[in-house]
Amino acid sequence: MKLYFRLSQTLNHVRNLQWIVVEDGSTRVNVIDRLLFRSGIPYVYLATTTAPGMPSRGWTHRNLALQYIRENYDPKNDAVVYFADDDNSYDVRLFDNYIRKAPKVDNKGKVVAWDVMYAPKREFATDMAGFAIHISELFRVKNASFNKQCAKTAGFGPESCFLTQFGFKKSDAEPFGHKDSPKDILVWHTKTVASKGSGPLRGFVIE
Repeated sequence: MKLYFRLSQTLNHVRNLQWIVVEDGSTRVNVIDRLLFRSGIPYVYLATTTAPGMPSRGWTHRNLALQYIRENYDPKNDAVVYFADDDNSYDVRLFDNYIRKAPKVDNKGKVVAWDVMYAPKREFATDMAGFAIHISELFRVKNASFNKQCAKTAGFGPESCFLTQFGFKKSDAEPFGHKDSPKDILVWHTKTVASKGSGPLRGFVIE
């Protein structure tokens, strides 16, 4: 719950946002439902378990969100889809300054290679937090998903598998931030550890 709480405080500063939350379980969790309601952010709360044969890293849950978008949104909307994880911390500038309308590196800016430690030869050597996609693309290629074929090539990453289903090449990406100085990190992967303390709950909801 604390991860959702932190993320909700960030997203409260983002304009024109629809938050689709997918619970990793067969049912929605009441305390999360109440937190989302209190946040005041327009939201949809779904729940699903991991499909057989799929990695337990949120692939099934992202697919449910994609299905919801395709069934409930107008493809003519000028909207952008971004996959945010609850265990990441986000700088609010990421959403309005970059995701919503990313400024290109320059008029001729192209991605020609990736400077990464893990599998740099991937077509898209990026993390889930490193890209956004226009909603119209989800309707242009209606079967694009994090599917079992992606699971077979998991060593190349679900991100690259997903994006290449649209026919994208790395040269199609619109990069940003390369010429910024100083270069700020806008997404942090954060880790929560269990408290060693114990005591009476006295009616409080504690994880």
